[in-house]
Amino acid sequence: MVLEAIKYRPHSLEILDQLRLPHESVYAPIKNSTDAFNAIKSMTVRGAPAIAIVAALALAVELANREFESADEVRSFVSEKLEYLVTSRPTAVNLSDAARKLAKLVKETEGDVKTIADAYIAAAEKMLVDDVSDNMNIGKNGLEWAKKTIGQDKFSILTICNTGSLATAGYGTALGIIRSIYADGLLSHAYALETRPYNQGSRLTAYELVHDNIPATLITDSMASVLLNSHPEIKMIVVGADRVARNGDTANKIGTYQLSIVAKHHGVRFVVAAPTTSIDLQTMTGEGIAIEQRKPDELVTVRGPVVDKDGNVNKGETKTVHIAAPGIGVWNPSFDVAPAALIDAIITEKGVAEKDENGEFHLEYFF
Repeated sequence: MVLEAIKYRPHSLEILDQLRLPHESVYAPIKNSTDAFNAIKSMTVRGAPAIAIVAALALAVELANREFESADEVRSFVSEKLEYLVTSRPTAVNLSDAARKLAKLVKETEGDVKTIADAYIAAAEKMLVDDVSDNMNIGKNGLEWAKKTIGQDKFSILTICNTGSLATAGYGTALGIIRSIYADGLLSHAYALETRPYNQGSRLTAYELVHDNIPATLITDSMASVLLNSHPEIKMIVVGADRVARNGDTANKIGTYQLSIVAKHHGVRFVVAAPTTSIDLQTMTGEGIAIEQRKPDELVTVRGPVVDKDGNVNKGETKTVHIAAPGIGVWNPSFDVAPAALIDAIITEKGVAEKDENGEFHLEYFF
């Protein structure tokens, strides 16, 4: 059964509540842009492609269920709401890219209220369909690159955070590549980092790997180096991207930068999987990427179901517990930047970017 994290029908949108995974699979209704903003901000939905699509579709639902008196009113409403939605997560470029394209469409569409609203809704719906197709192509391109670069023998892969159906419209980017390699029979084993402090790896990626029956093991973030040192069959680290600068520097979940360093030391291929909507040609290097700072509570508390003395999970009782010394200071950046120099390839739906003889990517060729 295909994992469906975003359920969209005309006039209706529901998203799988990622804060309640993996112990409960509950869909949260998104009735308007305010619901979408809160869902994105709270990380009820997360993943660069997914937040862009949820934001776009939430406004589509709002337009479909609201009446306007004039074309100017609907244009103003869309512009205001898109600007508001972009502020929910500043690091991921997909959301701002989608908002810019949708705002331009509405501004340039001539006609009455219905014509403008219908044009927006159709464009938002197309983003949902296109993202699944793009992810499938990323998976295919990743598989072909792996066969060419790593070879035809089975190998293992390490990944961080969640880059699958829960982070996209479906299939996934980095996890999509893992799915494609597994389906082709080349994957020996997948290793998922827990991804502290929000545990997207242990809660979400592990959930998807188990769902798809992919052979996998969960490790803590601090085990990556010793894992690579003791498991030479791991030939590839594949990660997602919230924003890729023009030179290839890539912002992704905190912990990605140190993985790129570890990969270089152990001679393991370090690969970024990203749709071209994650590439920001206006940002020249990683120094220009704004890094979101998250709430201290994410680092000093954990939330989950209560476990009895025998280790059985009580799904009906959830608690938050404090795990750090009271009063300790907290630094909690949500992302870091892996430098282009440590990245072997950037795999997109349009093809694979590798560095030239001067060690430079040329991502502008995709546009």
